[in-house]
Amino acid sequence: MVKVYNFCLASSLIEKLKVQTVHFSEKIIAWYEVNKRTLPWRESGDPYIIWLSEIILQQTRVEQGMPYFYKFIETFPDVKSFAEADEHDILKLWQGLGYYSRARNMYHAALSIVNEFESKFPASFTDLRKLKGVGDYTAAAIASFAYNLPHAVVDGNVYRFLSRHFGIHTPIDSTEGKRQFFLLANKLLDKKKPAIHNQAMMEVGALICTPRNPLCNQCPVNSSCLAFHKKTIGQLPVKSKKTAVKNRYLFYFLILYKNKFIIHKRTGNDIWKNLYDLPLVETSKIIKPEKIFATPGFISIVKESLFRINKISDSITHKLTHQNLHTVFIKLTLEQKNFESGAHMQFVSINNAKKFPFPKLIENYLLQEKVLKP
Repeated sequence: MVKVYNFCLASSLIEKLKVQTVHFSEKIIAWYEVNKRTLPWRESGDPYIIWLSEIILQQTRVEQGMPYFYKFIETFPDVKSFAEADEHDILKLWQGLGYYSRARNMYHAALSIVNEFESKFPASFTDLRKLKGVGDYTAAAIASFAYNLPHAVVDGNVYRFLSRHFGIHTPIDSTEGKRQFFLLANKLLDKKKPAIHNQAMMEVGALICTPRNPLCNQCPVNSSCLAFHKKTIGQLPVKSKKTAVKNRYLFYFLILYKNKFIIHKRTGNDIWKNLYDLPLVETSKIIKPEKIFATPGFISIVKESLFRINKISDSITHKLTHQNLHTVFIKLTLEQKNFESGAHMQFVSINNAKKFPFPKLIENYLLQEKVLKP
């Protein structure tokens, strides 16, 4: 008897699950074979290509991630070439995709594969899980799609599909919920065809069981969907908590001197680590831009240099997952430079600035001011 962890499923459905698993899988696989999207990584069993696609598509739509996938494959055709690159180059190629920790983790994972696994991708879930940035989902995806190992892949699409189909109200972001969905997904998994089963589950979630306006009438298993029949689609899945959004107030300085400007490398455990932005002063609340010139932060940047204020932008709000960045850009021209750049800051030529990886917010501003060439 399979132990059930408070699934909130009808007891009769739990009993039927023992004999319906293959039937359920057959239906979604049959639908998948006819309706699946043609995606380049689905045509490959190469774990490197699968790993690359899975990391890029974390928190990124397929349409947005596809060009990046092709750029990475063209630049780094295998994990060895990826590991031999400089992290700087990885971040530059990733520029604009967001969630930059993914790129940094990929770089360190590639180094581990080269140094610890002789440039061959690990072939077990346990070893895959040891790679930096590879969690249970990604490890299961690589193990399943590359090696056809029987590990259920549970991403956001699968969480949503399962919670609605089986009427599960346990929050998907809770420890109990993650365990329940993991057990259920593995119970449903076709152990003889894990790769195609997992792809089918994810594709039904992505194309049919969408967050809004799901196409329930086209679902291959709508006849047994509890939420569809009880009209509770809009209530599922359930999330238990919302992370508070933090407001930050940033004043960026575009400091020009002759044909150069100052860039700043971000370090420490904060957003955009190891990318480049501009010298900045962060305040705890909204202040008038004119007051920023009297702050110790600004004085420490320009020191005793003479400068001319060219332009002060309106406040721009740049939204990250859990942060709102309220930014003002101030363009300055140094009349006389009495300091040398340092402490992660350096003057760069306008002609050479393009080689540095900038967050999208900074890149857009530099392009607008024509100090960064398209």
